[in-house]
This record gives sequence, structure tokens and C-alpha cells, in this order.
Amino acid sequence: MRIDLNGEVIRTQALTLADLLSEQGFDAPCVATALNGDFIARSMRDATRLDEGMKVEVLSPMQGG
Repeated sequence: MRIDLNGEVIRTQALTLADLLSEQGFDAPCVATALNGDFIARSMRDATRLDEGMKVEVLSPMQGG
């Protein structure tokens, strides 16, 4: 399926948000996620199914100041 990941259209075999994070090499405990603009808690990633055309944002914390 094709989804929008951080502004880039990609093809994925992932069925859930957790699967996508693993597939794309994200350090799942250290990122925040949003699906179609809605925050998805870490505890809900395994149960959050992906569908064609969804918009996924993965954000990493930034250090410094």
C-alpha cells in the first residue's frame, strides 16, 4: 500500500503503525506518532491499522537550545 510518511509517499507492507515503525527503522520508544493529524499513543501502535493513503508523521525529540 502507499502512505504519506513525513511528507513523502512510500510503499509499505506494514499493516499497523507499530509494523511501519519497525519496517522503516525508527526507534519506536523514542518517537512520537500521529496518524492523519491525530496523536497516537505508544500503547495504541500495535492496534492502529494502516490504510491506503493515510498520512503518518513520526517525530523525534530534539536536544539543545
